Amino acid sequence: MNDLIKGRGSQQNTPNRFSKYETVTEHVEGLDEPLLQEVTTQVFFDYPKNIVNKIESPDVGMQFSVNPYQGCEHGCVYCYARNSHEYWGFSAGLDFESKLIAKPNAPQLLAQAFEHKNWNPAVISLSGNTDCYQPIERTYKLTRQLLEVCLAYKNPVGIITKNQLILRDLDILKQLASHQLVQVYVTITSLDESIRQKLEPRTTTYANRLKVVEQLTQAGIPCGVMVAPIIPGLTNYGIAEVIQAAGKAGAYNAGYTILRLNGKLNALFSDWVHKAYPDAATKILKQTAACHGGQVNDSRYTKRMKGEGKIAETIRNLFVASRNKYMSQQPLYDFNTTAFERPYKVGDQLKLL
Repeated sequence: MNDLIKGRGSQQNTPNRFSKYETVTEHVEGLDEPLLQEVTTQVFFDYPKNIVNKIESPDVGMQFSVNPYQGCEHGCVYCYARNSHEYWGFSAGLDFESKLIAKPNAPQLLAQAFEHKNWNPAVISLSGNTDCYQPIERTYKLTRQLLEVCLAYKNPVGIITKNQLILRDLDILKQLASHQLVQVYVTITSLDESIRQKLEPRTTTYANRLKVVEQLTQAGIPCGVMVAPIIPGLTNYGIAEVIQAAGKAGAYNAGYTILRLNGKLNALFSDWVHKAYPDAATKILKQTAACHGGQVNDSRYTKRMKGEGKIAETIRNLFVASRNKYMSQQPLYDFNTTAFERPYKVGDQLKLL
Protein backbone atom coordinates (compact mmCIF):
# COMPACT_ATOMS: atom_id res chain seq x y z
CA MET A 1 0.00 0.00 0.00
CA ASN A 2 1.48 3.34 -1.07
CA ASP A 3 0.47 6.53 0.76
CA LEU A 4 -3.26 5.81 0.89
CA ILE A 5 -5.33 8.40 2.76
CA LYS A 6 -6.58 6.47 5.78
CA GLY A 7 -10.31 5.88 5.86
CA ARG A 8 -10.96 7.22 2.36
CA GLY A 9 -11.51 5.45 -0.93
CA SER A 10 -10.66 8.11 -3.48
CA GLN A 11 -7.25 9.69 -3.03
CA GLN A 12 -7.85 13.02 -4.74
CA ASN A 13 -10.42 15.55 -5.85
CA THR A 14 -10.77 15.39 -9.60
CA PRO A 15 -11.80 18.62 -11.39
CA ASN A 16 -15.52 19.27 -11.72
CA ARG A 17 -16.41 19.28 -15.40
CA PHE A 18 -18.91 22.09 -14.85
CA SER A 19 -16.50 24.39 -13.01
CA LYS A 20 -14.58 27.12 -14.80
CA TYR A 21 -11.79 27.19 -12.22
CA GLU A 22 -9.97 24.56 -10.21
CA THR A 23 -7.42 24.52 -7.40
CA VAL A 24 -4.14 22.81 -8.24
CA THR A 25 -0.82 22.29 -6.50
CA GLU A 26 2.17 23.83 -8.27
CA HIS A 27 5.72 24.10 -6.95
CA VAL A 28 5.13 21.57 -4.19
CA GLU A 29 8.59 22.24 -2.84
CA GLY A 30 7.46 25.76 -1.87
CA LEU A 31 4.66 24.56 0.43
CA ASP A 32 5.16 24.22 4.17
CA GLU A 33 2.48 21.52 4.26
CA PRO A 34 0.41 19.60 1.69
CA LEU A 35 -2.46 21.48 0.04
CA LEU A 36 -4.85 18.62 0.79
CA GLN A 37 -5.37 18.54 4.55
CA GLU A 38 -7.32 16.05 6.64
CA VAL A 39 -10.70 15.50 5.05
CA THR A 40 -13.64 15.99 7.42
CA THR A 41 -17.26 15.10 6.78
CA GLN A 42 -19.71 17.95 6.15
CA VAL A 43 -23.47 17.66 5.71
CA PHE A 44 -25.47 20.08 3.57
CA PHE A 45 -29.25 20.21 3.15
CA ASP A 46 -31.36 20.23 0.03
CA TYR A 47 -35.14 20.57 -0.22
CA PRO A 48 -36.16 19.21 -3.64
CA LYS A 49 -39.65 19.50 -5.09
CA ASN A 50 -39.77 15.82 -6.06
CA ILE A 51 -38.11 12.74 -4.60
CA VAL A 52 -39.39 9.87 -6.75
CA ASN A 53 -37.20 9.24 -9.79
CA LYS A 54 -38.50 7.18 -12.70
CA ILE A 55 -35.78 4.84 -13.95
CA GLU A 56 -35.47 4.91 -17.73
CA SER A 57 -32.42 2.63 -18.06
CA PRO A 58 -33.55 -0.80 -19.29
CA ASP A 59 -30.86 -2.84 -17.52
CA VAL A 60 -30.85 -1.78 -13.88
CA GLY A 61 -33.90 -3.70 -12.71
CA MET A 62 -35.63 -0.76 -11.01
CA GLN A 63 -38.86 1.11 -11.69
CA PHE A 64 -38.56 4.08 -9.35
CA SER A 65 -35.83 5.16 -6.96
CA VAL A 66 -35.72 7.44 -3.93
CA ASN A 67 -32.42 8.81 -2.65
CA PRO A 68 -32.59 10.60 0.71
CA TYR A 69 -28.86 11.38 0.52
CA GLN A 70 -26.38 12.46 -2.15
CA GLY A 71 -22.75 11.58 -1.72
CA CYS A 72 -21.79 8.64 0.46
CA GLU A 73 -19.41 8.41 3.39
CA HIS A 74 -18.78 4.73 2.72
CA GLY A 75 -16.12 5.92 0.28
CA CYS A 76 -16.26 2.98 -2.15
CA VAL A 77 -13.75 4.03 -4.79
CA TYR A 78 -15.63 2.32 -7.64
CA CYS A 79 -19.05 3.92 -6.99
CA TYR A 80 -20.82 4.98 -10.19
CA ALA A 81 -22.73 7.65 -8.25
CA ARG A 82 -19.56 9.69 -7.84
CA ASN A 83 -20.09 11.35 -11.22
CA SER A 84 -23.48 12.71 -10.14
CA HIS A 85 -21.84 14.69 -7.33
CA GLU A 86 -20.49 17.13 -9.90
CA TYR A 87 -24.02 18.42 -10.50
CA TRP A 88 -23.89 19.83 -6.97
CA GLY A 89 -20.68 21.74 -7.66
CA PHE A 90 -18.49 19.19 -5.86
CA SER A 91 -15.80 16.80 -6.98
CA ALA A 92 -16.47 13.14 -7.74
CA GLY A 93 -13.44 12.33 -5.59
CA LEU A 94 -12.98 13.09 -1.91
CA ASP A 95 -15.87 15.56 -1.98
CA PHE A 96 -18.26 12.72 -2.82
CA GLU A 97 -17.47 10.91 0.42
CA SER A 98 -17.01 13.95 2.67
CA LYS A 99 -19.44 16.63 1.43
CA LEU A 100 -22.78 14.93 1.87
CA ILE A 101 -26.27 16.18 1.10
CA ALA A 102 -29.34 15.20 3.11
CA LYS A 103 -32.93 15.80 1.99
CA PRO A 104 -34.99 16.35 5.15
CA ASN A 105 -38.29 16.64 3.25
CA ALA A 106 -37.87 13.30 1.45
CA PRO A 107 -40.49 11.43 3.57
CA GLN A 108 -43.09 14.17 3.05
CA LEU A 109 -42.42 14.20 -0.68
CA LEU A 110 -42.83 10.43 -0.90
CA ALA A 111 -46.19 10.64 0.90
CA GLN A 112 -47.25 13.37 -1.52
CA ALA A 113 -46.27 11.18 -4.47
CA PHE A 114 -48.39 8.32 -3.09
CA GLU A 115 -51.32 10.72 -2.61
CA HIS A 116 -51.23 11.82 -6.25
CA LYS A 117 -54.16 10.50 -8.22
CA ASN A 118 -51.86 9.24 -11.00
CA TRP A 119 -49.69 7.10 -8.73
CA ASN A 120 -50.01 3.41 -9.45
CA PRO A 121 -48.39 1.21 -6.79
CA ALA A 122 -44.91 0.20 -7.91
CA VAL A 123 -41.67 -0.80 -6.22
CA ILE A 124 -39.70 2.09 -4.74
CA SER A 125 -35.97 1.30 -4.69
CA LEU A 126 -33.91 2.81 -1.90
CA SER A 127 -30.20 3.24 -2.65
CA GLY A 128 -30.61 3.59 -6.38
CA ASN A 129 -27.76 6.10 -6.24
CA THR A 130 -26.08 6.20 -2.82
CA ASP A 131 -26.50 3.94 0.20
CA CYS A 132 -29.59 4.88 2.19
CA TYR A 133 -28.02 3.37 5.33
CA GLN A 134 -24.71 5.24 5.18
CA PRO A 135 -23.44 6.53 8.56
CA ILE A 136 -25.36 9.84 8.61
CA GLU A 137 -28.62 7.86 8.59
CA ARG A 138 -27.99 7.25 12.30
CA THR A 139 -28.53 10.96 12.85
CA TYR A 140 -31.18 11.93 10.31
CA LYS A 141 -33.26 8.72 10.13
CA LEU A 142 -34.63 9.65 6.71
CA THR A 143 -34.55 6.05 5.49
CA ARG A 144 -36.52 4.89 8.49
CA GLN A 145 -39.13 7.59 7.85
CA LEU A 146 -39.34 6.57 4.18
CA LEU A 147 -40.02 2.98 5.25
CA GLU A 148 -42.72 4.24 7.59
CA VAL A 149 -44.36 6.00 4.65
CA CYS A 150 -44.20 2.85 2.53
CA LEU A 151 -45.73 0.85 5.36
CA ALA A 152 -48.54 3.35 5.93
CA TYR A 153 -49.48 3.27 2.24
CA LYS A 154 -48.55 -0.41 1.84
CA ASN A 155 -46.40 0.40 -1.17
CA PRO A 156 -43.64 -2.12 -1.99
CA VAL A 157 -40.01 -1.16 -1.41
CA GLY A 158 -36.67 -2.68 -2.35
CA ILE A 159 -33.42 -1.93 -0.53
CA ILE A 160 -29.75 -2.33 -1.49
CA THR A 161 -27.20 -1.66 1.22
CA LYS A 162 -23.83 -2.67 2.65
CA ASN A 163 -24.42 -1.29 6.14
CA GLN A 164 -25.59 -3.24 9.19
CA LEU A 165 -27.56 -0.17 10.31
CA ILE A 166 -30.48 -1.71 8.43
CA LEU A 167 -30.97 -4.02 11.41
CA ARG A 168 -32.09 -1.01 13.44
CA ASP A 169 -35.27 -1.01 11.36
CA LEU A 170 -36.15 -4.68 11.72
CA ASP A 171 -39.45 -3.73 13.36
CA ILE A 172 -40.66 -1.89 10.26
CA LEU A 173 -39.12 -4.39 7.84
CA LYS A 174 -40.96 -7.26 9.54
CA GLN A 175 -44.27 -5.45 9.15
CA LEU A 176 -43.56 -4.76 5.48
CA ALA A 177 -42.58 -8.39 4.95
CA SER A 178 -45.84 -9.56 6.52
CA HIS A 179 -47.62 -7.88 3.60
CA GLN A 180 -45.07 -9.05 1.02
CA LEU A 181 -43.84 -5.49 0.50
CA VAL A 182 -40.07 -5.62 0.97
CA GLN A 183 -36.95 -7.29 -0.33
CA VAL A 184 -33.34 -6.54 0.66
CA TYR A 185 -30.11 -7.08 -1.24
CA VAL A 186 -26.84 -6.82 0.67
CA THR A 187 -23.76 -5.96 -1.36
CA ILE A 188 -20.81 -8.25 -0.61
CA THR A 189 -17.87 -7.54 -2.87
CA SER A 190 -15.40 -10.01 -1.37
CA LEU A 191 -14.65 -11.84 1.86
CA ASP A 192 -11.10 -10.49 2.09
CA GLU A 193 -11.05 -7.78 4.77
CA SER A 194 -7.74 -6.40 3.53
CA ILE A 195 -9.46 -5.58 0.24
CA ARG A 196 -12.48 -4.02 1.95
CA GLN A 197 -10.36 -1.73 4.09
CA LYS A 198 -8.86 -0.16 0.98
CA LEU A 199 -11.74 -0.54 -1.48
CA GLU A 200 -14.71 0.31 0.78
CA PRO A 201 -13.02 1.92 3.79
CA ARG A 202 -16.05 3.09 5.81
CA THR A 203 -18.40 0.21 5.21
CA THR A 204 -19.53 -2.62 7.47
CA THR A 205 -17.14 -5.57 7.51
CA TYR A 206 -17.90 -8.49 5.24
CA ALA A 207 -18.46 -10.73 8.27
CA ASN A 208 -21.07 -8.35 9.61
CA ARG A 209 -22.77 -8.15 6.22
CA LEU A 210 -23.19 -11.90 6.30
CA LYS A 211 -24.72 -11.52 9.77
CA VAL A 212 -27.13 -8.97 8.27
CA VAL A 213 -28.20 -11.53 5.66
CA GLU A 214 -28.66 -14.14 8.39
CA GLN A 215 -30.68 -11.91 10.71
CA LEU A 216 -32.90 -10.58 7.93
CA THR A 217 -33.60 -14.09 6.69
CA GLN A 218 -34.38 -15.33 10.20
CA ALA A 219 -36.80 -12.40 10.57
CA GLY A 220 -38.69 -13.52 7.46
CA ILE A 221 -37.39 -10.78 5.19
CA PRO A 222 -36.44 -12.01 1.69
CA CYS A 223 -32.73 -11.34 1.25
CA GLY A 224 -30.28 -11.71 -1.61
CA VAL A 225 -26.75 -10.51 -2.25
CA MET A 226 -25.12 -8.38 -4.90
CA VAL A 227 -21.59 -9.47 -5.72
CA ALA A 228 -20.82 -6.09 -7.17
CA PRO A 229 -18.88 -4.80 -8.76
CA ILE A 230 -16.66 -7.74 -9.60
CA ILE A 231 -13.19 -6.31 -10.25
CA PRO A 232 -11.27 -8.44 -12.76
CA GLY A 233 -7.85 -9.34 -11.46
CA LEU A 234 -8.77 -8.49 -7.86
CA THR A 235 -12.11 -9.80 -6.57
CA ASN A 236 -13.20 -12.24 -9.31
CA TYR A 237 -11.23 -15.01 -7.62
CA GLY A 238 -13.55 -14.91 -4.60
CA ILE A 239 -16.93 -15.14 -6.33
CA ALA A 240 -17.63 -18.72 -5.28
CA GLU A 241 -16.74 -18.20 -1.62
CA VAL A 242 -18.92 -15.09 -1.39
CA ILE A 243 -21.94 -16.90 -2.81
CA GLN A 244 -21.30 -19.99 -0.68
CA ALA A 245 -21.11 -17.91 2.50
CA ALA A 246 -24.16 -15.85 1.56
CA GLY A 247 -26.17 -18.96 0.75
CA LYS A 248 -25.23 -20.47 4.08
CA ALA A 249 -26.38 -17.26 5.80
CA GLY A 250 -29.78 -17.57 4.11
CA ALA A 251 -29.56 -15.51 0.91
CA TYR A 252 -31.82 -17.10 -1.65
CA ASN A 253 -30.45 -15.42 -4.76
CA ALA A 254 -27.61 -13.25 -6.05
CA GLY A 255 -26.76 -10.76 -8.75
CA TYR A 256 -23.55 -9.26 -10.04
CA THR A 257 -22.04 -6.52 -12.16
CA ILE A 258 -18.54 -6.06 -13.57
CA LEU A 259 -16.53 -2.93 -12.83
CA ARG A 260 -16.81 -0.11 -15.37
CA LEU A 261 -15.09 3.23 -15.02
CA ASN A 262 -17.24 5.89 -16.62
CA GLY A 263 -16.55 9.61 -16.27
CA LYS A 264 -14.20 10.57 -13.44
CA LEU A 265 -14.08 7.00 -12.15
CA ASN A 266 -11.31 6.25 -14.64
CA ALA A 267 -8.93 8.78 -13.07
CA LEU A 268 -10.04 8.07 -9.50
CA PHE A 269 -9.84 4.29 -9.70
CA SER A 270 -6.59 4.29 -11.70
CA ASP A 271 -4.95 6.55 -9.12
CA TRP A 272 -6.27 4.39 -6.28
CA VAL A 273 -5.30 1.02 -7.74
CA HIS A 274 -1.73 2.12 -8.47
CA LYS A 275 -1.39 3.15 -4.82
CA ALA A 276 -3.29 0.27 -3.24
CA TYR A 277 -2.09 -2.55 -5.54
CA PRO A 278 0.92 -1.23 -7.47
CA ASP A 279 2.07 -4.68 -8.61
CA ALA A 280 -1.37 -5.71 -9.89
CA ALA A 281 -2.66 -2.34 -11.13
CA THR A 282 -1.82 -2.79 -14.81
CA LYS A 283 -3.36 -6.27 -14.87
CA ILE A 284 -6.55 -5.09 -13.15
CA LEU A 285 -7.05 -2.19 -15.56
CA LYS A 286 -6.26 -4.28 -18.64
CA GLN A 287 -8.65 -7.05 -17.61
CA THR A 288 -11.37 -4.51 -16.87
CA ALA A 289 -10.90 -3.01 -20.33
CA ALA A 290 -11.02 -6.48 -21.87
CA CYS A 291 -14.55 -6.84 -20.49
CA HIS A 292 -15.72 -3.63 -22.17
CA GLY A 293 -14.49 -3.76 -25.75
CA GLY A 294 -11.01 -2.49 -24.93
CA GLN A 295 -12.11 0.51 -22.84
CA VAL A 296 -12.53 0.74 -19.08
CA ASN A 297 -15.71 2.80 -19.56
CA ASP A 298 -18.89 1.36 -21.03
CA SER A 299 -22.32 2.92 -21.57
CA ARG A 300 -23.84 0.28 -23.84
CA TYR A 301 -27.17 -1.03 -22.62
CA THR A 302 -27.27 -4.82 -22.15
CA LYS A 303 -23.46 -4.98 -22.14
CA ARG A 304 -22.27 -2.35 -19.68
CA MET A 305 -23.26 -4.21 -16.51
CA LYS A 306 -22.00 -7.72 -17.31
CA GLY A 307 -19.36 -7.02 -19.96
CA GLU A 308 -18.35 -9.20 -22.87
CA GLY A 309 -15.37 -11.24 -24.02
CA LYS A 310 -13.53 -14.22 -22.54
CA ILE A 311 -12.86 -12.74 -19.09
CA ALA A 312 -16.47 -11.61 -18.70
CA GLU A 313 -17.65 -15.03 -19.86
CA THR A 314 -15.41 -16.75 -17.30
CA ILE A 315 -16.79 -14.51 -14.57
CA ARG A 316 -20.35 -15.22 -15.64
CA ASN A 317 -19.80 -19.00 -15.75
CA LEU A 318 -18.26 -19.03 -12.28
CA PHE A 319 -21.04 -16.86 -10.90
CA VAL A 320 -23.83 -18.98 -12.38
CA ALA A 321 -22.23 -22.26 -11.31
CA SER A 322 -21.73 -20.96 -7.77
CA ARG A 323 -25.27 -19.64 -7.50
CA ASN A 324 -26.70 -22.90 -8.78
CA LYS A 325 -24.66 -24.86 -6.25
CA TYR A 326 -25.04 -22.75 -3.12
CA MET A 327 -28.39 -20.97 -3.37
CA SER A 328 -31.96 -22.16 -3.47
CA GLN A 329 -32.89 -19.66 -6.20
CA GLN A 330 -36.52 -19.53 -5.30
CA PRO A 331 -38.72 -17.83 -7.89
CA LEU A 332 -38.09 -14.11 -8.20
CA TYR A 333 -39.71 -12.28 -5.33
CA ASP A 334 -43.22 -11.19 -6.24
CA PHE A 335 -43.94 -7.85 -4.62
CA ASN A 336 -47.52 -7.26 -3.53
CA THR A 337 -48.95 -4.21 -5.31
CA THR A 338 -52.59 -4.96 -4.47
CA ALA A 339 -52.43 -3.88 -0.82
CA PHE A 340 -51.80 -0.20 -1.61
CA GLU A 341 -54.08 2.23 0.19
CA ARG A 342 -54.26 5.93 1.01
CA PRO A 343 -54.76 6.06 4.78
CA TYR A 344 -54.79 9.84 5.10
CA LYS A 345 -56.98 12.58 3.82
CA VAL A 346 -55.49 14.75 1.09
CA GLY A 347 -53.36 17.41 2.74
CA ASP A 348 -53.05 15.43 5.96
CA GLN A 349 -49.96 13.38 5.05
CA LEU A 350 -47.68 15.16 7.49
CA LYS A 351 -49.45 13.49 10.41
CA LEU A 352 -47.65 10.36 9.30
CA LEU A 353 -44.37 11.85 10.51
